Amino acid sequence: MSQQLTITADGKPCYDILLRNDWAELAERVLAVSGGRRERKICIVSDSNVSPLYIREVREALISAFPTVTTFEFPAGEASKTLKNVERLYTVLIESHFDRTDLLIALGGGVVGDLTGYTAATYLRGIDFVQVPTTLLSQVDSSIGGKTGVDFSHYKNMVGAFHMPSLVYMNLTTLKTLPDRQFASGMGEVIKHGLISDRSYFDFLMTNAESVLSQKPSAIERTVHTSCEIKGAVVEEDPTEKGIRAHLNFGHTIGHAIEKLSDFILFHGECVAIGSVAASYLSMHKGLIPADDLSAIEEAFRAYKLPVRVPDYVRELFTAEDVLAATKSDKKMIGSHIKFILLKEVGTAYIETGLTDEEILQGIQYVLS
Repeated sequence: MSQQLTITADGKPCYDILLRNDWAELAERVLAVSGGRRERKICIVSDSNVSPLYIREVREALISAFPTVTTFEFPAGEASKTLKNVERLYTVLIESHFDRTDLLIALGGGVVGDLTGYTAATYLRGIDFVQVPTTLLSQVDSSIGGKTGVDFSHYKNMVGAFHMPSLVYMNLTTLKTLPDRQFASGMGEVIKHGLISDRSYFDFLMTNAESVLSQKPSAIERTVHTSCEIKGAVVEEDPTEKGIRAHLNFGHTIGHAIEKLSDFILFHGECVAIGSVAASYLSMHKGLIPADDLSAIEEAFRAYKLPVRVPDYVRELFTAEDVLAATKSDKKMIGSHIKFILLKEVGTAYIETGLTDEEILQGIQYVLS
């Protein structure tokens, strides 16, 4: 399997997204974006979950082309996405004499990609980095588009920068080592793509859940490729989230609030699923989508083993009012208004800034019920 997408910026090629089933082309492709400079030093950044699985293979693949390949590992989990770990990585880079011509490799999921990208954006005012996403969530979402950042004082992604990768290299076989719950978490973002942009894709996901969940090659390749196409097209049109890119935040306003208030007990994609149901309920409440569509959306998330309500073991941690208050600390606020993404219909999203607190509470209460 060999598929490639090219992301453009200002009408010019910016970076490639490669879908592969091995590491065979990794060194060649990294060397190509390095202008053939084998003297570039490389630091592979990974976490304690992914490193034991893949860092040796990836290092061996790269060292054939680059003599100096070092590694940096941090504990897995959202709790590690902090400025403190960025500082630790700065120290390693400084002590290893990395300069502006050198390169970082983000090997892992969204936390690894976000932290590595932010470090690359800020070290020496910016160095190159390559995304090597190993989770479904990072392959279809966080590795594409150049959003980087870390959490700050329990506020998710509050510190960050736009910094495009030089390359995104996906080895789809890494998905086979994901726990079922992690794979399902990625499907939260996948289903969102269909909801905001492509009704036919949503219908495909509805009718092919068994094939996708079992990672039948043709089904998983179509899923990852289509989601990358959707995310890539939005990023190309709006690289710094001044307009349509906000559509990608469907389900995230309430989802992020629940994720934070649950102290990340729930996975990101699980919270996106819950938040998407809340946003879909609000879309129905405003007369934009019929009740049958809301039922179909909930059915789709359930088919991929995702929650459509806040689970009992989490619900006791906060109230609807707590969730509403947390949404107002979201970085997507416009003045005193929350920039909320709703559906005009399944496959078409829009930005709504006129929701009242009472309306938002209704959506929150729906998923807390």
